Amino acid sequence: MECREKVRRRNRIIDIAVFIILLAGVSAVTLVLFYRQTMGNPGSYHSDMKAYILEMQGLESGYEFPYPIFFKLGALIHLFAPPELSVAIATMLLNSLGIIVAKLAFNHLTLQVLEDGLILCRREQRADKSWLAGIVISMAVTGLFFVSMLYPPTGIYLPGIRFKYLGVFTANPFHNATFMVARPFAVLAFLWYVKLLSVYEQGEHKTADYVLFAVFLLLATMTKPSFTLVMVSTAGLIMLFRLFRAKFRNFIPTVQLGLCFVPTFLDLLYQFKGVFVPVEGEEGGLGFCFGEVWMQYTSNFVLAVGLAVGFPLLVLVLNYKECRKNTLLCFSWQLYLVSFAEAFFLYEKGFRKYDFNFSWGYMYGIFFCHFCALVMVIRKTAETVSGRTGQGRAAILLVCQWLAFLGHVVCGLFYFKTIFGGAMYY
Repeated sequence: MECREKVRRRNRIIDIAVFIILLAGVSAVTLVLFYRQTMGNPGSYHSDMKAYILEMQGLESGYEFPYPIFFKLGALIHLFAPPELSVAIATMLLNSLGIIVAKLAFNHLTLQVLEDGLILCRREQRADKSWLAGIVISMAVTGLFFVSMLYPPTGIYLPGIRFKYLGVFTANPFHNATFMVARPFAVLAFLWYVKLLSVYEQGEHKTADYVLFAVFLLLATMTKPSFTLVMVSTAGLIMLFRLFRAKFRNFIPTVQLGLCFVPTFLDLLYQFKGVFVPVEGEEGGLGFCFGEVWMQYTSNFVLAVGLAVGFPLLVLVLNYKECRKNTLLCFSWQLYLVSFAEAFFLYEKGFRKYDFNFSWGYMYGIFFCHFCALVMVIRKTAETVSGRTGQGRAAILLVCQWLAFLGHVVCGLFYFKTIFGGAMYY
């Protein structure tokens, strides 16, 4: 027992050291990118950073940005640094916080099982490889924050796909700071809702979990509401379905969970009072279409979906029976389907129509499909290396899934490199 505890302690030290090195590297390169965006122009390092700088300083930016958390953090840093650098640092800090939150979540969900799998594997190989568990998870989580859509080399065009980003979209839109900075709170809200989703009807819960979910969702909304729109829609549909299926016998616990959304609803009312209104005589509000806005960028929705979620789709197909019983993975796909539907059927009327702002929620759907699929693959890796599943076919399928993830990461690293060099995002 003492020997096992020493191994665990050693593994934790290695895990923390490797993750700190990876996080420092990511923070450094993203800080440079975000700073270049604050100093850039529409033809190079395209972003809304110029408007964010004005908003952070309390000046007229020409846009509605009722999202105080990002800008208040920038204003705090601005007490000690120039405005451009302040916004860049605020973006980097919140983006890196998202990686930290994801790492803690993956450690909670997968570290123990992967470490135990490697310890069992030791019986055959006579070498302790359990220290690899933390490194594998750290590298996988870091890769998760670089995954992009799959796309071919320059000069090769796929049918109906005119752009590598536009119309396909990515889990990591590096040109949009408000998306990146909202993710730590979105990840926390997502995970806490899944935690409550499994138990709220049985009353197996703690009041603190309700409070934490409400706080995390509100923080995500106050940073950027794109995630909230798809989260609230998905959660609402699931809770209504369960309510009718149970013939209202779960009415009280449903109301209790529903109360967690009230602070967010109030904040959304405040945010949208100045957004969905006519500007200079133009039509305002929401419109309904059948993919009209999306079709401006791609005419091949099937291929676009495959390029965006190739890895999680493969994981779903190869592990369908297990995925059906996995609340985390099921909810990620439910969120994705709702985000797809909102992007496909809804648009903002007026001059915002072809900004395709509902695509931001869709990109959250893409991100969480990758997030939960990666959790599944790491857990399957633990089963395979421990010998609890057949080594032949299971190992081949596992390699295919890791290669699919690696494909998204490699494309993402090249995508980041082009944006880092000043290329346009699309």
